[in-house]
Amino acid sequence: MDENPAVHQEMFTPPEEQPRSDEPNPVDCNKYRRCLLVLFAFSLFATTLGLGIYSHLQKESQLKSAAPPCLSPVCLKASEHFSVAMDPFSHPCDYFLFACGAGGSSTNKERQRVKGSSNEDNGELDKKRQVRTGGLVRMRREADVQGKSDGRLNTFPDRQTALLKAIKEILESPEEGVSMSAAEQKAKKFFKTCMDAESPEKVRSEPFLTLLQQLGGWAVSGEWKQKDFNTTLTLLMSQYSTFPFFSVYVGPDSENTSNQHYIQIDEPHFQFPIDWNSKTHKSKASPRYLRPFYLSCGQYLSLLGVPSNKTTQHCGLYISLSTTLAVATSPLHYRLSQKLLYHRITIQALQTVAPAIDWLACLQAIFQPLPISQSDIVLVHNLPYIVHMSETIRQWRVKQEIMGTIPLHTYMIFSLLQTLIPALDSRFFQTMRNYSIATGDTQEEMPRWWRCVQQTERGFDALLSHAIRERHAQKEAEELIHDVYSSLKKKLTDLSWRDNKSSDFILNRIKSLNPRLSTKTNDLNHAELNHLYAEVVLEEEDFFSNYLQMLVLEQKSRCRLLSHGTRAEGLSITPSISGNDIIIPVGMFVLPFFHSSYPRALNYGTLGSLMAKDLLHLLLPDIHTQANNPVSESMCVWSHYLSVTKDPGQAGTFSLPPSKQQEVWVQYSALQVALDAYKMSFTRHPTDSSLSGLSYIHLFLSSFTKVTCDADPYREFMPFEPSFLVTVLCSNSGFCPKLLTCLNKSQSYPHEMLCQSRTLHRIREEHLH
Repeated sequence: MDENPAVHQEMFTPPEEQPRSDEPNPVDCNKYRRCLLVLFAFSLFATTLGLGIYSHLQKESQLKSAAPPCLSPVCLKASEHFSVAMDPFSHPCDYFLFACGAGGSSTNKERQRVKGSSNEDNGELDKKRQVRTGGLVRMRREADVQGKSDGRLNTFPDRQTALLKAIKEILESPEEGVSMSAAEQKAKKFFKTCMDAESPEKVRSEPFLTLLQQLGGWAVSGEWKQKDFNTTLTLLMSQYSTFPFFSVYVGPDSENTSNQHYIQIDEPHFQFPIDWNSKTHKSKASPRYLRPFYLSCGQYLSLLGVPSNKTTQHCGLYISLSTTLAVATSPLHYRLSQKLLYHRITIQALQTVAPAIDWLACLQAIFQPLPISQSDIVLVHNLPYIVHMSETIRQWRVKQEIMGTIPLHTYMIFSLLQTLIPALDSRFFQTMRNYSIATGDTQEEMPRWWRCVQQTERGFDALLSHAIRERHAQKEAEELIHDVYSSLKKKLTDLSWRDNKSSDFILNRIKSLNPRLSTKTNDLNHAELNHLYAEVVLEEEDFFSNYLQMLVLEQKSRCRLLSHGTRAEGLSITPSISGNDIIIPVGMFVLPFFHSSYPRALNYGTLGSLMAKDLLHLLLPDIHTQANNPVSESMCVWSHYLSVTKDPGQAGTFSLPPSKQQEVWVQYSALQVALDAYKMSFTRHPTDSSLSGLSYIHLFLSSFTKVTCDADPYREFMPFEPSFLVTVLCSNSGFCPKLLTCLNKSQSYPHEMLCQSRTLHRIREEHLH
């Protein structure tokens, strides 16, 4: 019988070859080892997961626990800004309808009147578009703040006021002998003579009249040594920063991501309001303001000693020329739509289309000693106006010869007077102020220190930027910038984009940008700063003379910007893009928004959230057209807001226009980004301090509420107070000290809000792992 040998061998093994029953079987041993490995791996995983959950719960507990108090002088001062009224967890029922500031309820009611699909507000669109026009609107963007602090007790000032106060503190600090640089001594002397209100009153209009004689006189007030039109114009622009017919400044090309800067030519600033007809696309001087303009002209002539019988003729011609020039101006939104901005043209070509101006001579004088040639490219922001201005000057020069009058020269002298009013006696400033009020300016007059700080900054920007960084923006500032931008990049990666091509471009661009605190100008040492201001000679009691020195410094600053592409961005209050860099100005890092000794929860809740909003507005001005999240998340937040402030049955009748949807998303995203950034910082530095006995997270959220109420320039675009976003955040996370519940309201806080973004999911997942 054929049998399987292997089977036969296995079944019939001799006794001496059979394994003993007490010896382990190799197969069973391997199975046993595998089981042990599986059990060990599972145990290790369970232990790691448990430790991760424990670590997360411990960190969350730490964030909610009481923190040691910060007792430094700046912390004690900061504690005064926080009150029970600003605490979202002390009175949650009131917090649902919380309105910032005294009498805020009326503001809140106005914001609730957002009905239907209303059209975009033109003014609001202009503000959004201005962010995208680079250097052209740098000054407009820097002025896009709430203005001067309203003086309420314990409120944060707006950011511009905070920066100016920080500069004032530097300029008024006690002199420290040899430790103070020569450049700083000069800046303090300039500020001191500016603050001396009595000296200009003694000399009255004499300094200006003396200057006119040095410029060749003025036929209106005396003898006139007639000079060529372009000679006078060149002198005013190069030596006195006066640009009667067009403005000249330096900035980058919006279409070019390099750091190269160009000469830019734009419309001048007119002293009267200009009306724009959107149907005819024409401008004209507002008729109702021409009479106050005429009266102010007569008052200026009287202060300069001009006989009253000459007022009618000279003021009439001055107004006629001004209004003729103004008709070719156009508002920014129209120039954007017509692609009139950043028109590239050579100086030689500009001379051909606008021959009344000697362009090469003017620009060479303004930017001396830099070499300027006919082939250089300049950027023009309204070429039709420049052409119209040139033709107007040609026509008036002909009239001047026929009539025997000097309207063009008078126009330039009045422009010079406007430049120098800050250095003249109070009668000139009051005349200017009265005219501003007559034209509808309702802003209260700025205090003298405010104006003197601004004038000092114009000439000593590099020095003051250096001083601000030394005193305020240390290593903690660099860390905050890094954390906020890292969190922002994560947030944008989580977005649901509508178009892959555009999303790749935007994300790659944002990843390639490098946020940094300073530029080359900020890195100058004391010796280099002293050299920069070596030629400045200031008088002890002659502010007019010192003011002329400041105008020369301003001209040198333009030259440095054109030749080196650097400016003192530190004295700005909003980030900007320069090439592949995002410039975070040191002017943002001042009290009460930031201090190196503050608890990090305060720094990140205040300046961290403001910085996140600035960056989102700067980098993604049209995000609502590029991604789905802004619409879905903002409408979710809005519907929950309506559910606690209105009849839920009427919630569907109220909707938000796209601009407000975007702002709601930006504000909510900024809160998430700042919180994520703070958690990064807390992981590195778990031993933080706090204020007023608040936990870390409590202080962070209260800081966000405080700063959005007092100093957020974007709050006016929100349909509700941004502080309500704390309610939304707390419903979607376990980070809050306690739930925001309101049991005595008939329309109570929703049990659960589903506006949770991927960012919050990711934050929680990261802490679990």
